[in-house]
Amino acid sequence: MTTIRDVARLAGVSISTVSLALNSPKRVGVETLDRIQQAIKSTGYRIDPVAQTLARGRSSLIGFVSANLGNMFFGDIRREIEHQALDHGYFVLIADSSGRAELERALLERMEAQKIAGIALATNGHGAEYAAFLRDFKTPIVMFDQKVEGAARDFVGSDNPLTTTILTEHLLQLGHRRIGFISGPSGLHTADERLKGFMDTMSAAGVDIDPSLVVEGGYTRTGGHAQAMRLLTRRDRPTAIIGANNMMGLAALQVMQEMGFRCPDDVSLAMVDDVPWSNVITPRITMVVQDAQKLGELAAQRLLARIASPEAAAEPPQDFILTPRFVRGESTRRL
Repeated sequence: MTTIRDVARLAGVSISTVSLALNSPKRVGVETLDRIQQAIKSTGYRIDPVAQTLARGRSSLIGFVSANLGNMFFGDIRREIEHQALDHGYFVLIADSSGRAELERALLERMEAQKIAGIALATNGHGAEYAAFLRDFKTPIVMFDQKVEGAARDFVGSDNPLTTTILTEHLLQLGHRRIGFISGPSGLHTADERLKGFMDTMSAAGVDIDPSLVVEGGYTRTGGHAQAMRLLTRRDRPTAIIGANNMMGLAALQVMQEMGFRCPDDVSLAMVDDVPWSNVITPRITMVVQDAQKLGELAAQRLLARIASPEAAAEPPQDFILTPRFVRGESTRRL
């Protein structure tokens, strides 16, 4: 059976250099790395993941836990984290909590039991008890998109109040006053922040907010469809709707088409986040876009740094907040 010693002997390097090349290839010179890779190929050496975990005290896996992998936004973030992880010798174990905090907790505990190296987490949990659970968790965690106050973990996200502030100001400038808002789940970081952005902007403009026009769609297409139907079947329907994420925004557009409304002639529409096929959707939706690639890159870099050294692991947690981008579409018009 071929061992790492055989690879080191053939490549003319130390065992520790081979180990470094396997785990952090970017930290090895190009010529040395090429010799090691040729030696691995010649000897047919295969990494023993069990032995590697025992030697490190952790596996070569990084966990990725999200509430909804069906949302393309999370897919873009996952893809970037995978790229970064592979460059540093780690593979990514992907799990979907389906928006259930109890399942998310079970997934995290199972990953920790498997001695996973670290976890990138878009949490669906919230509250003091869940914050304590995350705070006491032994495995490095970097939270992205969703944040739990008091968890004392690194967080990478967007300026969420700004996302809906931009959209609300845009609609107000077009003369809209009766604006429907389809929110995410109450208590969830992004949902509360985006609702705050909408409410504060309406108040600052001196516009009375009709509470019945603010509805909760659960960040799902099904929930968004139900709430858009509720808003658009009213006699005093809103002149514009904001979807607090892309799934609910698309659902609102679907309801408009099903009911025979023309967007934006009858009802204007704006939403947070893009979708891959948005260029072929008619009308092109006005939106505020988060930089998913940059979010994934920052989350991966911070997690890998936490894993790499005890010094980095002991650093105080930090928040990394990105500014979203406004994209004017054809789904909003002046009253």
